[in-house]
Amino acid sequence: MRKLKRRTALIAAGAATVSLLTGCGAADMTKQASPFANARGSKTVTLSVQSWVGAQSNVAVAQYILEHKLGYRVDTVQVDEVPAWDALSQGRVDAILEDWGHPDQEKRYVEDKKTIARGGDLGVTGHIGWFVPTYLAKQHPDITDWKNLNKYASLFRTAESGGKGQLMDGSPSYVTNDKALVKNLKLDYQVVFAGSEAAQITQMKQFAKEKKPFLTYWYAPQWLFKKVPMTEVKLPPYKDGCDADAAKVACAYPHTPLQKYLNADFAKSGGKAAAFLRKFSWTTEYQNEVSLMIADQKLSPQDAAGKWVDSHPDVWKRWLP
Repeated sequence: MRKLKRRTALIAAGAATVSLLTGCGAADMTKQASPFANARGSKTVTLSVQSWVGAQSNVAVAQYILEHKLGYRVDTVQVDEVPAWDALSQGRVDAILEDWGHPDQEKRYVEDKKTIARGGDLGVTGHIGWFVPTYLAKQHPDITDWKNLNKYASLFRTAESGGKGQLMDGSPSYVTNDKALVKNLKLDYQVVFAGSEAAQITQMKQFAKEKKPFLTYWYAPQWLFKKVPMTEVKLPPYKDGCDADAAKVACAYPHTPLQKYLNADFAKSGGKAAAFLRKFSWTTEYQNEVSLMIADQKLSPQDAAGKWVDSHPDVWKRWLP
């Protein structure tokens, strides 16, 4: 998420929540709408919630402030990344608060159709990469160079990897170059999807508990690094354009300043809500603080947001219009 996507628990909306999951066999989000979207005269905002916990943290805090400090009713809709752009363009949601880079959608909707407006930096830089647990990197220091991965492929074999080393990914819906990377770098590995961020975290925590080897697609910011220390595997350096052809990718993932986007009409007429969402910008540390409360301490997103808001008034008051 992100060039990246993930799936965990949906943030609960205030008065009403619409849970619309996209994916194979799922309903098309773009043909459905929040009951509050485009409700004339209503002081309501509809936020798109990506499925990974960092994105949920953004929305939880924005929702809490919109509801408790600015008097709005907030509806949330969970939807995968690319369909979220379609929904935003059509006004079925008002804002996306964490985008990891979708140049095709950006050109289509922001530059050409002008139905989506830029909302500014989130303040967090995202990065996808391949990681091994730090305890494994200490045992085999050269394992952190991709050129040596074939040497260690047998360490990562699983029942699902077909005799090859397993490269664990999250959901097939995430933006991932991993299948192309494995092919183009001639690695003796098989990409195996855990199915969701939550399932991937469960597997990594179990591997770590047993001190077993694993190689995984993962991303920062992410709260799990505090619980399971991991070391990045160095892939061939990223250069502008090296990932332009999805089939020929043979380079690392970029570091991406995460962006916010607003529906163009909402950006013009959304009043204090639109102004607040433009100003909303925080740090990786703040996002991880809320994410840890949600995913590890099992607080509800709204309880976690309330706790964060109570302890950081000097931060969020700067976002108020």
